[in-house]
Amino acid sequence: MQQNNNQNSEVEELDINHLMKIRRDKLAELQQEGKDPYEITKFNRTNTAGEIKANYEQFEQKDVTVAGRIIAKRIMGKASFCTIQDSDEKIQSYVSINDLGEESYKAFKTWDIGDIIGITGFVFKTRTEEISIHAKEVTLLSKSLRPLPEKFHGLKDVDLRYRQRYVDLIMNPEVKKTFEMRSQIITEIRRILDEKGYLEVDTPMLNTISGGATAKPFITHHNALNIDMYLRIATELNLKRLIVGGYDKVYEMGRIFRNEGMDIRHNPEFTTIELYEAYADYHDMMEMVEELFSKCAMKVKGSTKVNYQGQEIDLTPGWKRISMIDSIKEACGVDFNEIKTDEEAVALAKERKIEIPDKTKETRGDVISLFFDEYVEKTLVQPTFIYDYPIEISPLAKKKKEDPRLTERFEVFIGGREYGNAFSELNDPIDQYERFKKQVEAREAGDEEAGMMDEDFIQALEIGMPPTGGLGIGIDRLIMLLTDSTSIRDVLLFPTMKPLGTINESKSRKTEK
Repeated sequence: MQQNNNQNSEVEELDINHLMKIRRDKLAELQQEGKDPYEITKFNRTNTAGEIKANYEQFEQKDVTVAGRIIAKRIMGKASFCTIQDSDEKIQSYVSINDLGEESYKAFKTWDIGDIIGITGFVFKTRTEEISIHAKEVTLLSKSLRPLPEKFHGLKDVDLRYRQRYVDLIMNPEVKKTFEMRSQIITEIRRILDEKGYLEVDTPMLNTISGGATAKPFITHHNALNIDMYLRIATELNLKRLIVGGYDKVYEMGRIFRNEGMDIRHNPEFTTIELYEAYADYHDMMEMVEELFSKCAMKVKGSTKVNYQGQEIDLTPGWKRISMIDSIKEACGVDFNEIKTDEEAVALAKERKIEIPDKTKETRGDVISLFFDEYVEKTLVQPTFIYDYPIEISPLAKKKKEDPRLTERFEVFIGGREYGNAFSELNDPIDQYERFKKQVEAREAGDEEAGMMDEDFIQALEIGMPPTGGLGIGIDRLIMLLTDSTSIRDVLLFPTMKPLGTINESKSRKTEK
């Protein structure tokens, strides 16, 4: 079977090379005739296909100039039809020798699927009521030297679609729609926050310390300073510095980088939004999440009820709220309020055959987190706030006054996945310093995801930070939810991919073995 697949690939490659040679020969002939399409620097189009189709009565029998890529052609002797696709729609054109003249019509017939052309003519409807353009003039604007995938099969190979997104966007209109919705969602989030008085800011992507989250960073080297630097794993610490500096409401939406595994929910670089509001707490952030999610759903879906992977999700504000400990008790009957020590918690984990990843995490708080992962997370289909996280896994959140083993932190879950993380922010510099020390100890013990000591951030807290609510949302996951996309790669225009050369070398080595 593998041999047949390889043979088919070789045949396809030979066919493509043959077609590319034909197209290059056509280009060479045009260039010899002084008609090189690549020399055209500008084309004055008057309208898009979408405008014309949406307002036919306004354009009927009027001259327009459009431009786009040929996606279909029907040559019928002295008259032909071709369909072009522009940025928002496709439209048919009637092209005849009587309108263009013999020389121009002959040239038109040699153009290929994929070529980009301009058409000037008047708008009309065919006998089948299809809105079309009766061409008076056609212009070749760019020659496509590589053929597009065959029309009826399109670009179906998922790996190839991600690698060649430019072809994916041409061949699969629904993909284009996904990224248009992505833009609308991001714009809506900014609109909501701007109207609430939040200031959008930019913070460094390169930092001398990795902090603000529990994650493995990418490391690079700054030649001029001769120091190692880290691509940011979060924007949290710098945004909280701005709260110290006197801004009451700030946010940043941008790329985050984490040197971790890749799957349908994780890409090494991804988009988040973090926002911080002085004099607020994590309950205020719950309300913010409900508002952002529900309004984004209304913007792109027209409803707060959306379908995700066959399940109806109701994003109408008023989401379920339950503590982490109570959610575990509800799911499996274990009540961690009755378990007081690390030793009891570790013994219970062993009894339930829940593996603790390393010795440094043999604490009651870490075990609570593991129980939640095992018994609860996958069951949270409808939007749910899980709140009051153990202090061991929340180094930047404020302790609960009623139980200092817990923190005022929540995560929001939908469809068995985490979408956001929020705190009543820790503003006690002495407590923060001690927690950073614990992170440093864990890092020195081999935990590559543990944070580092940030002395400057401690100094900022010593200046004084007001009580603050902070929130982080995974933008890509929100877009996956609202576009019903299975994988994070479906909502990233250019997801991280293993180089093809590396893949081919791996296959060769396996074959040799």
